[in-house]
Amino acid sequence: MTTELAGADPDPQVGRFIENMSALIGQQAIVRDSFCVAVSGGPDSMALLWLASQAFPGHVLAATVDHGLRPEARSEAEMVAEYCAQHDIPHVILSPDAPIIGNVQSTAREIRYALMHEWREAQGVDWLLTAHHADDQMETVLMRLNRSSGVGGLAGVRARNGSILRPLLGWRRSELAAIVVEQAVPHVQDPSNDDTRFDRVRMRGHARNADWLDPLAIARSADALADAQDALEWTVNELASRYVEDDGQGGVILTRHDFPREIQRRLILHMLSRLDSDVASPRGATLDQALVQLEASKKAMIGDWLLIGGHSWSIKRAPPRSLV
Repeated sequence: MTTELAGADPDPQVGRFIENMSALIGQQAIVRDSFCVAVSGGPDSMALLWLASQAFPGHVLAATVDHGLRPEARSEAEMVAEYCAQHDIPHVILSPDAPIIGNVQSTAREIRYALMHEWREAQGVDWLLTAHHADDQMETVLMRLNRSSGVGGLAGVRARNGSILRPLLGWRRSELAAIVVEQAVPHVQDPSNDDTRFDRVRMRGHARNADWLDPLAIARSADALADAQDALEWTVNELASRYVEDDGQGGVILTRHDFPREIQRRLILHMLSRLDSDVASPRGATLDQALVQLEASKKAMIGDWLLIGGHSWSIKRAPPRSLV
C-alpha cells in the first residue's frame, strides 16, 4: 500500500492532523506507514476517519467492532462500512466469539483492542488509531484523581502506546462534532454515552457543568505527567540494575535504599515483580506501611512475601504459617 500526503495546501484541520501525526511518529513514518482507524460510528471516530483518509489517502483502513451488546450496533457498523465503501477505504466488521460477561465496559474494551490488533497485524498495518480527545483525557484524569492515583494514573491515556496512536488528544469533542457536520460525514450517537450507571458518564455530566475546567490544559498536564512517569521508570530500572541482586535462595536484596520515597516504592514493586511477574501490585497504604517498617529495620508482609529492613532490604517468600 502506497500513499502521498494531502496536497500542498490541505484543509487547515487536515494540516493540523498531519502535524499531530508527525509529532507522534515522525515525518518519514507518516509517508511510509499504514494506519487502521478504530471506528465505532460515533462523531469522534468518524471525524478521525475523515481526517486520516484526507491526510493519507490510500493508506488508511478501518475496523468496527460489534460486541453484540445492542440491537442497533450491527446497523451502525454497516453504516461505517457503507461510508468506507463510498470512499474506497478498506473496512471490516469484527465480532467476539463469545458473549461479554462481567464488567461490560472493561471487558468490551479489552476484547475490542484484541480483535483490532489481531486484524491489523494480519493485514500488515503499522498503527492503530483511536479517537480519544482532550475531553476524554480530562474525564480520565479526574476519575483517577478521585481514586487517589499516582503519577502513572494521572498521566491518563498515552498519545503513543505501543502500536496505538491517539493523535486527537489536543482536540476538543466539539471540534470533532463540527467536522462531521461540516463535511456531511454520517454518524450515530451511542446511548451508552448517556447511561449514568457508568462512572465516566457521571463524570462527564459533572465536568460539563464546570466551565472553569480546561480540557486542553488538563491534557497538557497529563502529557507532562506521562513524561515524568517515563523518567521515573527509567531511573528505577537504572537503579535496579545497580542495586538489586539475587540472594541465591530465591529472594532479592536491595543493597542501597537512601532514595526519595517514590523511588523506594517503585524499587520494592520492581523487586516483587522480579520474584513473581504475576504478583498483584499492593495498595498504596500497604506499600507505605511496609516502607515505614523497612526504614525502621523491621519486617513487613506484602501478600506471600516477607520484607526485611536493615542496612540492605530483602524480599523473600514467607515461611508457611503455622496452623497451630
